[in-house]
Amino acid sequence: MKKLIWLFFILITGCSDNPKSYIEHLNGYWEIEEVTLANGQKKSYKFNETIDYIKINDSLKGFRKKLKPGVNDTYFTSDDAEAITVKIENDSLNIYYSTPYAQWKETVIEATPENLKMVNQNNNVYLYKRYTPINLTLED
Repeated sequence: MKKLIWLFFILITGCSDNPKSYIEHLNGYWEIEEVTLANGQKKSYKFNETIDYIKINDSLKGFRKKLKPGVNDTYFTSDDAEAITVKIENDSLNIYYSTPYAQWKETVIEATPENLKMVNQNNNVYLYKRYTPINLTLED
């Protein structure tokens, strides 16, 4: 019985998410998959014309940019970008965004090599998947 209790304790404490571990997964190309609104309504995205590119440096600052993917690892973008500051606060990983027009915050719920889940201040939950580029090869 003691072994069972000990195993349960290890599983509970060992599986707790450390928000600091999410940081390493933020960088890269992300495609929105689903949004769950605060009222529970869900919207799925089967096709996206744009994707998000997130780049954060060692000082936990960076940017997020909207890109239109092309083929063979090409992307089209404007010069617009949202400045990002990442902070761990109250056992949560928060991303603070800033543009000349607005400032806002999102909290990372989960970040893995393949998925990113965030909630905004309106309690809308955004689920992203890692973007896979479109690569076409021409055969002779």
